[in-house]
Formats: sequence, structure tokens, C-alpha cells
Amino acid sequence: MRRVVLGPFNRVEGDLEVSLEIDRGRIVAARVNSPLFRGFEQILLGKHPLDALVYAPRVCGICSVSQSVAAAGALRDAIGLVVPRNGELATNLLLASENVADHLTHFYLFFMPDFARDGYADRPWHAALGPRFKAFAGSACRDMLPARAGLLQIMGLLGGKWPHTLSVQPGGVTRAVHPGEKQRLFALLRDFRGWLERYLYGDALEAVVALDSDGALRRWCSGGAPAAADIGAFLELADDLALAEAGRASDRFLSYGSYPVDGTAGYRSGVWGGELLALDQADVAEDCSHAWLHAPARALHPWQGLTEPDVDRDGAYSWCKAPRWRGRVVECGALARQVVDGHPLARALVAQGGGNVRSRVIGRLLEIARSVIAMECWARAIEPGAPFCTQGALPQEARGVGLVEAARGALGHWLVLRKGRIANYQIVAPTTWNFSPRDAAGTPGALEQALCDLQEEDCARRELMVQHIVRSFDPCMVCTVH
Repeated sequence: MRRVVLGPFNRVEGDLEVSLEIDRGRIVAARVNSPLFRGFEQILLGKHPLDALVYAPRVCGICSVSQSVAAAGALRDAIGLVVPRNGELATNLLLASENVADHLTHFYLFFMPDFARDGYADRPWHAALGPRFKAFAGSACRDMLPARAGLLQIMGLLGGKWPHTLSVQPGGVTRAVHPGEKQRLFALLRDFRGWLERYLYGDALEAVVALDSDGALRRWCSGGAPAAADIGAFLELADDLALAEAGRASDRFLSYGSYPVDGTAGYRSGVWGGELLALDQADVAEDCSHAWLHAPARALHPWQGLTEPDVDRDGAYSWCKAPRWRGRVVECGALARQVVDGHPLARALVAQGGGNVRSRVIGRLLEIARSVIAMECWARAIEPGAPFCTQGALPQEARGVGLVEAARGALGHWLVLRKGRIANYQIVAPTTWNFSPRDAAGTPGALEQALCDLQEEDCARRELMVQHIVRSFDPCMVCTVH
């Protein structure tokens, strides 16, 4: 038995360290460490409630709109506001723009460049993939960045800036859309769709969304334009490296639901573990038994949660708490969203091989196509001249919760107000769910489970596969410890 420590990981937002116990080439245990404490939950204590709209987005610079939407949701719940339909549509467009841009960034800049490394020079696909995806120098980077910049113009149009826009408010959005700007939205989405259909998929978005099984996916990508597109390159290397057999975690998937319009979510909420169970935020609790934090005798719901550092705590190895749903480990992210929402391809992939590296990436690529189609519908539904925001008075005593789906998964903000000030503010971010340490029962978190049983005698290849598993979750470590 030997111990190997890997980290820091390149192309990951924030600091990450992974400790592995290896026996005869097999990983038998893993511990995931988030080594940087940031303290946003403490910073917010005593502040005016609306200050959360300024501070919370700065938890992260790449998913700041998600933090804005969650903070606005918690305040809206505390005030008791109802968002007008235009406000919902504009918020959905802002959030989806960020989420889709994050998925695109993950695929082209974070995930695929790992396969252009010299360590895979002996693979049959490497000669073609290297010039396309090599970090910084590949043609994919040059192709993708202008398309991503074009999509993010939606942020400028609806939010004024990105990151850290202030246009998202408890009652909707501050920026109304005029008829000419509505046409501009259509033009931006048309251009972005054209790029996706040419480079990423090699086919219409609707053809991607219509895929209902792994067999259908393979037949679709067996020749012609999809095989030559970037999704085809991924599917080829995924089969060669058996990525469908790597990185399987708890196979329990959680989604808070996202993109509401008129009381109906674009992606539904729930927990999937073979059947769909209703999600109640009261079933969420955070365990601090293996974090460098003061740990109460039991896991606490976020409204009662504490964030009090204890750097000398015995048995602790991370600043990350261990969130649990009904005491159980869950996985969140794009694959989880698509599984919970009931998309046939996502359900089929999970039924066949659970959550794994290949399935998580396919989940993101599927979600890009579905989300862009939905964005076109939301843009069409905006009614210039109708309200985009409502107002309401802040109570002196209240509590609220804002639940949203960020690119990386379930994000929740829990707020307690006393005497008109923030008395408690707890954030449970997606990577907190996925990269949690063990809980009081000793149960490893999702990534810790996903790394176990990996068998690879070659040290260099093992380290590459560990990186693929880690990156399949698309971690954002600064969000993890906020």
C-alpha cells in the first residue's frame, strides 16, 4: 500500500489536492482536499440584505450569474415577491448564456486538451486530435473563443456586464428589452447555433436532442458530418480509453430544477436513483466532521449552518463541508439535470453504466443543444413594454432560500434575517456536493467514490485518468469553499 498526492490541478478554478491510497496499481481510497478558505459566508454576516446581490456573485468569476440568481431567489423568498414573466425570461437567458458558455469552455479549454498530451501519442486518434485541441495552440481554441464571446454579448445586452452583473434582482431584472434588442437576441442566438451545428455537432441541434439511446448516438456519429465534428473526436477517444468504465460514483443524481416560466421549470427538480423522487430543500444538511470547521454533534440544515474555522480539528482534511440529501451522497451537474428531467439519452446512459466520465461529458453536450433551443423560445416570448421587475419591502425578520442550477449543478443560498440584517448566510455550491469529504459515517463524497477501484499499473497513465475523472465533474474549487 502506498500513498500518492496529486495537485494542484491545472485548468481548474481554485485549489485542489487529491490523496490516493494505491494497492497493486488499484486505487482503494481517495481523499479530496479543498485547501483554500475564503469565508464569504462570514463576510455577509451583519450586512444589509441587498448587499448579498453585490457580495455573493464574487464567490466566483465564471459562474457569477448563478450566484446572483440564487441570492436574488433567497431574497425574493424572504420578501414574498412574484417575478413577472418577462423577468423570468430575461433571467433564464442570462443564466443559460453563462451555463452554456461554461459547458463550451469546459469541453474545449479544460477537458479535451488533456488528450492532446504526449502521453497519448501512441493512440490512433492523437495525430488528428493534437493540432485541434492542444492547449493554447490548437485550432479549436481559436474557433471557439469568438463564438463564446458572441454568445456572451447576451450578458451585455441584458445584464450590462459579465461577470458580477447587478441586473438580477429579487423581483426580476432591471434591464427592459426593447423591440430592436429582441431582434438582436435572435441574431446572437442564430450565429451561435450556426457555430455549434458546424463545429461541435456537425448536425442540427434538434438532431442531437432527438437521440434517445447510446445506440442511437453511436449510429448518428458513425459517419458523415457528426463523425468529423468535435463531438465525434470525443466519442472516438472515449471508446478507445474506456471512459465509460471510469469515474462511476453513487449513481444518485440531484437537480434543483431550473429556468422557470409561469410556474413550470425548463429542467425539472428531483433526485434520481432508479426512480424520480421529489426534492424538498428541508432534506439538505451539511456535515462538518472532516472539515477544518467547528463541527456540531449532527449535520445541520443550512438555515442553522455554521462556518467557524477550526484548523486543529482532528480527522479533518478539507475546507469543504459534506452536504448530504437525506444523509446520502448525491452527484449534481449537467448529466444529473438531464437524468432528473427525463431525457431518454441521459437516462439510457445512466442505466447502462451509471455516472461516468463519458456520460458526464455527453450530458454537457446534450444540454448545450437543449438549452440553446430553449433560449430561442424565451427570446421569442419576451413582450417589450410589459413589466420586467416588481418591488417589495424587506422584512426585519425572515428567512429565504434560493435554489438554482449552475453549470456544475445544484447551487443553494440560505438566508436568515434578524433586525433587518443578515444573521446567517449559507451557500451550498455544486462542487461542494461533488467534492465533499467523508461524513460522520465515514462515507466518501462523490469524487472520492468515483476515483476508487481505478486500476492502472502505469503511474503516468493513472495520473492522466485521475485528471479525466476529476475534470469530468468540471470542478470550481473557489465556489466549493466560498
